[in-house]
Amino acid sequence: MSYLDHIHACNRFDLGNYRPFEVGGQRVGWVAKDFMLRLAAFTDIFRVRDDVVSLNEELRSPEERTEAVRGVLRKLVQEGVLPKMRGEDYDVAPRFGAEAVMRIDRTAVQEFGIRAYGLHVNGFVRYGEGMHLWIGKRALDKAVAPGKLDNLVAGGQPSGLSLAENLVKEAQEEADIPREMACKAKPVGVISYCMETERGLKPDVMFCYDLEVPRDFEPIPRDGEMTGFELMPVEKVAEIVRTSDAFKFNVNLVIIDFLIRHGYLTPENEPDYLDLAEGLRQPFRPELFSPSVDSSAAMR
Repeated sequence: MSYLDHIHACNRFDLGNYRPFEVGGQRVGWVAKDFMLRLAAFTDIFRVRDDVVSLNEELRSPEERTEAVRGVLRKLVQEGVLPKMRGEDYDVAPRFGAEAVMRIDRTAVQEFGIRAYGLHVNGFVRYGEGMHLWIGKRALDKAVAPGKLDNLVAGGQPSGLSLAENLVKEAQEEADIPREMACKAKPVGVISYCMETERGLKPDVMFCYDLEVPRDFEPIPRDGEMTGFELMPVEKVAEIVRTSDAFKFNVNLVIIDFLIRHGYLTPENEPDYLDLAEGLRQPFRPELFSPSVDSSAAMR
């Protein structure tokens, strides 16, 4: 295994398995062919053709669209097609910061191939010239990556909150980080990737933050998302990422980015340095890919 393997793993998809999902004439997602057949049963809500899935144009306002789709999701949950609804909405928009055309429950984001956003916080402590990172361990009952290692704080970006507000909320809930400390987190960039899962397409963006915490600070799991935290030397964290899949799949990318930005990975000590730096920010441009193209092959 190598650092680059993690980037390849997060950028594998066959767009030939999907068709665009449009709302109000704007492409906002991608729907798998099998899921299209499920949506075709709801003729008053969706228009399903061979080449595109669109929302009924008579649903004009974001609120109308949200409520109509929410009713479909409830039925699909009852039929066992979708897992239980999360009760947390994500904005659906053609790009970040644009006006949302609707909202959708987090549970169905992958099925509709909607670009989701989240934030990840690298919590670190300085010891002389070296650094340690606070690493969390995910609860065993998590639906995604149970028992895997994770960042100090991470979470999806829900509707109705700014990134700064969400960071403070997640920091308090996940690690008992007080507001005044969380507000010192520095935005350091974004990571983007697109991967195909059993449930659909994940064209995701992670906003990354660095947060230096005092040596006497110790995070405490509060909401059950984590079972505990461990303070590890950065070199140990790097070795775990390089040699294993112990971390949640996308967290590997956040740590690789941290290692590059803080000089632990350099052009001199890492032969894949350029591929790593470029691979952390993969633009999701469907027009560049023909059906049955594995995107990771385009990176090599």
